[in-house]
Amino acid sequence: MEYHTQQLVVTRLPFFDERGEVSGAVAFVLLDDLQPLTPLVSKYRRLHQDLLAAKRALAKTGRSTRYHLGDFIGASPAALEAKRRARLAAARDIPVLLLGETGTGKEVLAQSIHSLSARSEGPFVGVNLAAIPENLLEAEFFGVAPGAFTGADKRMREGKFQRAQGGTLFLDEVGDMPLGLQAKLLRALQEREIEPLGSNQVVPVDVRVIAATSRDLDAMMAEGSFRSDLYYRLNVLEIKIPPLRGRRADIGILCESLLENICSGQERTEITDAAVVLLSQHDWPGNVRELRNVLERAFTMSESAEVLDEDTMRRVLPEPTSEPERLAEAPAETESTALDSSDIQCPDSDSSDSDSSDIRPLAEVLANAEADAIRAALARCRNNRTQAARLLGVSRSVFYDKLARLS
Repeated sequence: MEYHTQQLVVTRLPFFDERGEVSGAVAFVLLDDLQPLTPLVSKYRRLHQDLLAAKRALAKTGRSTRYHLGDFIGASPAALEAKRRARLAAARDIPVLLLGETGTGKEVLAQSIHSLSARSEGPFVGVNLAAIPENLLEAEFFGVAPGAFTGADKRMREGKFQRAQGGTLFLDEVGDMPLGLQAKLLRALQEREIEPLGSNQVVPVDVRVIAATSRDLDAMMAEGSFRSDLYYRLNVLEIKIPPLRGRRADIGILCESLLENICSGQERTEITDAAVVLLSQHDWPGNVRELRNVLERAFTMSESAEVLDEDTMRRVLPEPTSEPERLAEAPAETESTALDSSDIQCPDSDSSDSDSSDIRPLAEVLANAEADAIRAALARCRNNRTQAARLLGVSRSVFYDKLARLS
């Protein structure tokens, strides 16, 4: 280790208690004659520089991951269950099927599984099947042999399977894959080998496949547009990612995390509890992606750079159609079907008060749920705040801020 301008060699020996846990340590520091260790230190520095250069080169090729499990924000039971299954998937080298609506974070979980797995040093290759023309899919997947067709390269063109060798192949929107390619993909997964387009040579491949879709594969199998044998091959471990409307308690945590990213390099912007309550009433068909879009729009339109309030959110959210407006737009009813005010039965004031006594403001319910999640995480991690923040999927700064509000 380096201490100011001095090189030190430190050896630490741990002490273990009766349960086998580390209870302390003793350290020995070598200060004086480090001349014999100079070649070792120089070699370490060279290897460290080579590693950094390799990581930079891998990032430039787009084959490294940007997301980790902490980037999947949420402390609701549904979000925690998705992260628990992701950890199980990372520990096992098996195919994984991610099911969820658009914008729920399927690629975040796919990259998280890869970065936690034994294949993390290998490439992560993602392909969106809905974005590639059908006549090019086979070449994209399996590669093209030299001179396979007129105008083809004279060199071997690698496909996604070869580029993902030793790592993970992420098939996004697998429900959009044509039937012809489904059969070839099934063979590649079963035999662990591919045959490039225009070649008779079989190439062995070692990849882990993670597939994702927002479509109903069960319905597609019933109508014959998705092969059942491929489905069972891909669906060894299934992870259902909940939509945002199914985990509204996470919206407050998500807002703070997204705003921290949106305001990167600028003065931090907070969001009021009333604004969070308003956001919680939206259905979010675009899920987290739509929430980020709304927050970016609100940040741009806000008159105050420090606070996003309820009024700002009302301006950027689509106006919901209220029930009276829908009734007003309906055709007028005839006299025989129209309701008279005397036909409408309203509860008396006493029963109304008793029924609403157990109803609390949504902001209070969300705050209590958040507080319970923080206390449960601290208890699970034995009051280790860094681990608790990681478990909840929030940054330490956000966690400390929320913890300060509880005290």
